[in-house]
Amino acid sequence: MSSVLNVSAYLFTALDGLEERRERLRARAVAAGVRGTIILAPEGINLFLAGDAAAVRGILDDLRAEERFANLTAKESWSREQPFRKMVVKIKREIIRMDRPAIRPEGGRAPAVSPQTLKRWLDDGVDDHGREVVMLDTRNGFEVDYGRFAGAIDWRIERFTQFPDAAGATRGSLVGKTVVSYCTGGIRCEKAAIHLREQGVEAFQLDGGVLGYFEHVGGAHWDGDCFVFDEREAVGPDLAPRR
Repeated sequence: MSSVLNVSAYLFTALDGLEERRERLRARAVAAGVRGTIILAPEGINLFLAGDAAAVRGILDDLRAEERFANLTAKESWSREQPFRKMVVKIKREIIRMDRPAIRPEGGRAPAVSPQTLKRWLDDGVDDHGREVVMLDTRNGFEVDYGRFAGAIDWRIERFTQFPDAAGATRGSLVGKTVVSYCTGGIRCEKAAIHLREQGVEAFQLDGGVLGYFEHVGGAHWDGDCFVFDEREAVGPDLAPRR
């Protein structure tokens, strides 16, 4: 029986007092027996936690008690074993590094498409306006090799900082189409969609990323598994570990 709750969550929101937040969050998680990784930056928070369900959800509830984290949503899955070896809280310049300081999701998101709407678009082959739908994978090449949306564009990038240059080199092939950027949990495709729209591309982000899509509609139009950054290695459309 799978008894360990795994959650991933992120939120772009202006943060200060990062050192104090780091110490408080780490102490709270350790005291609750929760392990994982939390990244803090001036632009927001990105976290992966695993442990007893009540303990993990309690940490999320504590965060949401602060107004700036009120909209923090988490994607849940289960495993038989603890997939993290320790609890780490890091402070970085960005919660997902793109090296484009002008891209500030905390100031306003790009339009998002829900998993249910995306499935309908992919079923029909076009969006609600009859435009061709193009899936764009914003993940690193080795992640894509585990699985991706059928026919998705894969630029074989090795790190997310390469995404803007890759987008610039192929922008012409995307203009005039409805582009849906996606990633594991939504954090990369959120920045990617903003960048693409600034380049004149009609881009949307997949709300909740691949894990959110699995949770709400399963594996329709998806080939393979989804790589995750813990010892589970990958999960299937049923969100069960594949390790």
